[in-house]
Amino acid sequence: MKKTLAEIAALVNGTVIGDADREVTGITNIEDAGPGDITFAVPPHIDKAAQCAAAAVIIPDTMGDFPKPAIRVTNPRMAFTTLLALLTPKPAIPVGIHPTAILGTNVKLGTAVAIMAHTVIEDNVQIGNNTIIYSNTYIGRDVTVGDDTIIYSNVTVRETCHIGNRVIVQNGAVIGSDGFGFVTVGGRHQKVPQVGNVIIEDDVEIGANSCLDRATTGSTIVGKGTKIDNLVHLAHNVVTGENCFFVALTGIAGSTKIGNNVTFAGQSGCNGHITIGDNCVFAARTAPINDIPANSFCAGFPARPHQEWLRSEAAIGHLPELVKKIRKLEQRLAQLEPK
Repeated sequence: MKKTLAEIAALVNGTVIGDADREVTGITNIEDAGPGDITFAVPPHIDKAAQCAAAAVIIPDTMGDFPKPAIRVTNPRMAFTTLLALLTPKPAIPVGIHPTAILGTNVKLGTAVAIMAHTVIEDNVQIGNNTIIYSNTYIGRDVTVGDDTIIYSNVTVRETCHIGNRVIVQNGAVIGSDGFGFVTVGGRHQKVPQVGNVIIEDDVEIGANSCLDRATTGSTIVGKGTKIDNLVHLAHNVVTGENCFFVALTGIAGSTKIGNNVTFAGQSGCNGHITIGDNCVFAARTAPINDIPANSFCAGFPARPHQEWLRSEAAIGHLPELVKKIRKLEQRLAQLEPK
């Protein structure tokens, strides 16, 4: 890439500070930026960016003077993201079916589909336009995949599942594995058939080695725009709203209903058969065990309001001192009591 700051400003709807004709040839983070690169900065990293080696910095439009060439924008993070997408070359993926791929009967492919080596696609599968299926992926019978979707290597999509448009499935994810359903009779565990499916709505991303179980009956559903990190498990019949975040090592138990814009931070858990309202946030290692109302910010196990959890954690730090005081008081009380 070689672009002037004026050209870059036009791409991100920004305003140039300094030499608008200055050219940049790369885009990267503050630490790695060199004299030919552009980077971005938001508080509290403005001073660090001002002293870095970058040729120019994308900064908030609320800032005044800046000691090096810059582009002011409303949202530097979004501008940086836009530039990465526009200026980073995409890998050249040959359209068509690799000779080693195996396709069943009645498979329907849209236009400009790429199916790579050693992929297996079972009967009655439908794949939309401009979709890419990377090597060693398995697509079960009666699956539908939408347009502009990318399924990376070693993914398994089991029978009857549905994947929407512009979905990204990272390496090793499993969609539609059996839910963990058993009935115990006489000390023996009898498997309950898992005959439902998984529905992945549009603009979802699923992280590497994550597992989304098929429903016992009906559907496990991931709402539009939801982003799932690596090593996340959604159990059978979970229903998530739109634009949720599930960060790494989160596990959601079966039949949980989750609202829109909910965030589960890393290593969170969740009891099954509960309902979580919109706009909730669960801090790392939090585990709700009962219904949670909308707009809640929770922490701890069991999950409780974040401020309450902070007070509890602060109090725990004083427990050794309190125990000593109580023992001394017990000793004094024993001395005062009549013999």
